[in-house]
Amino acid sequence: MGQMVVHFAGEGAGVAELSWGQLEILGAMERHGTWLALSNVYPLRPGTTIEDVAEWLRYLMGRHQVLRTHLRFPADGPPGQVLHASGDITMDVVEAGREEPLDVADRMAYQYAMRDLDLGRDWPLFLGVVLKDGVPAYRVLTACHVVWDASGALAVLADLRERDAAGGAPPRPITATQPLEQARWQRSPAGQRHNEAVLRQWAEVLRRMPARRFPAPVDRGEPRYWKLEFDSPATHLAVQIIRSRTRAGSAQVILTMFLVALARVTGISPSVTRIAVNNRFRRGLADSVSVTTQYGLCMVDVAGVTFDEALERVSRRVIATFKNAYYDPARMAELVERVGRERGEELDIQCYYNDRRLGQEDKAIADPPTAAEVRAALPATTFSHEPLTRRRSERLFAAVEEAPGAFHLTLEADTWHLSREAMVACARAMEETAVAALLRYDAGTGRPPRRTLR
Repeated sequence: MGQMVVHFAGEGAGVAELSWGQLEILGAMERHGTWLALSNVYPLRPGTTIEDVAEWLRYLMGRHQVLRTHLRFPADGPPGQVLHASGDITMDVVEAGREEPLDVADRMAYQYAMRDLDLGRDWPLFLGVVLKDGVPAYRVLTACHVVWDASGALAVLADLRERDAAGGAPPRPITATQPLEQARWQRSPAGQRHNEAVLRQWAEVLRRMPARRFPAPVDRGEPRYWKLEFDSPATHLAVQIIRSRTRAGSAQVILTMFLVALARVTGISPSVTRIAVNNRFRRGLADSVSVTTQYGLCMVDVAGVTFDEALERVSRRVIATFKNAYYDPARMAELVERVGRERGEELDIQCYYNDRRLGQEDKAIADPPTAAEVRAALPATTFSHEPLTRRRSERLFAAVEEAPGAFHLTLEADTWHLSREAMVACARAMEETAVAALLRYDAGTGRPPRRTLR
């Protein structure tokens, strides 16, 4: 493997504390014991040269300040960031030889993800080029999650497409608030007033919620952390029918299904989960590349009511959840601990939900499926279990993902709190809820829990 040094320069330099979004993902990295690598393997167009890829890297580093940032962790203060105006980065170049270039590229992405990364010294990404007979075939980019979230990555891709469409001409100026400016506003009087308002809203929920998310531990086996992949074409069709009948968004429909399933499987009500909110609806963040995603706190009583009533409750509550998902994570952790002490019990908010679908939200349904099509699709439901290769700090993490023609759910759980059987039951309960509610506005969400655990 050879290396090529690429020099870059861009606007802006300075020092600040970390933004709230950066602190949120840094905390997740520390809890999981990994720098949460995000990789992309991209086939290059014929005629692309190594110099073209180097220029692409030079542009990327100069354009986006978050890539030119080192973190610092002083012993006597909060973590901070240092933005550099210029620097050098190495680009790896490897010849595939007799191997398939894609296989080599995939292996390179894996090797990047396994590398040690010192965010105080290293740039937060690795880039490599795979050649076939001396000609660039694939570009491999692996970035640390502290750089961007999913929406930030999409913003980068949109920026690159705009540049390519303009034949490499200088793109429009960046209008999104950069991380240093985000951090400075968050520490300003206005930012602190916003944070205090969010803390007050969270405190109201924390004082009313059931302390526990899950029943008593049921499994002390190893491996402790497991992943469930659940694919249901029937649920995909049922959600379309429910959307057409209720005029609700798919995000609200699926979240309601999850909260109903959670109450049904755990027997704990109201349902409480933390919901990923990317915060790009806020002023100055619409086109932000950097991490802005944080988790709001959502509590909804969905037991013993019709699905439509549960859906209405969820739709109302989600507004407040999104509004109050932009905050200082350190102050929030202190609040959760303090309210727990006031109540005399530890508060469990380690249930997370992330709707990762991008670009599919609420497309018009001209001809919704039929109930017969839903029932015919039920036998096609599949699921699989596998142990996680890394620990999860969350007791349950649920993610809804894009999948052609199917509803795809990923559950990652600490089986000391939610067994593998309960993971399957939760996924099945989401499917059953959707199928029951597809035509009946009065379809119930299941029996109320026998007790509310505290």
